[in-house]
Amino acid sequence: MNALRRTLYLQALVWFVAGAALAIAPETILVHLFDQPHYQEFAWHRLFGIQAVGLALLMVLVAHRIEDLWWWSWSFALVTTAMAGVVVLNTAFALGPRESATLWWIFSGVTVLFAFSLLYGLFASSREQPLP
Repeated sequence: MNALRRTLYLQALVWFVAGAALAIAPETILVHLFDQPHYQEFAWHRLFGIQAVGLALLMVLVAHRIEDLWWWSWSFALVTTAMAGVVVLNTAFALGPRESATLWWIFSGVTVLFAFSLLYGLFASSREQPLP
């Protein structure tokens, strides 16, 4: 349970910080810091940031009650694994000719690491305490 709890807290921290940054200053973060293309509107990025903050808060709730609710972490594992697949495929095949890959490689590494950590934590937790 400890591995799963630590992973949830760490992922919640990363998603909260990244989500808050995107919600508050998407243009500064994406265009100026990571050299991404400039868009006419950043509303979708702000919405993604707000959703990331909400997901982080849910991760903390589950992590606090991990002994009773460990199996709820499957939802986070599914979302993170799907995100990792999309981000890795985008990094490998869909970047534009002038688009910087730095942000995408960081995002790929982080999501793959969290996906493996969550899956390992779920495996270890299922051995300690079977499904209800």
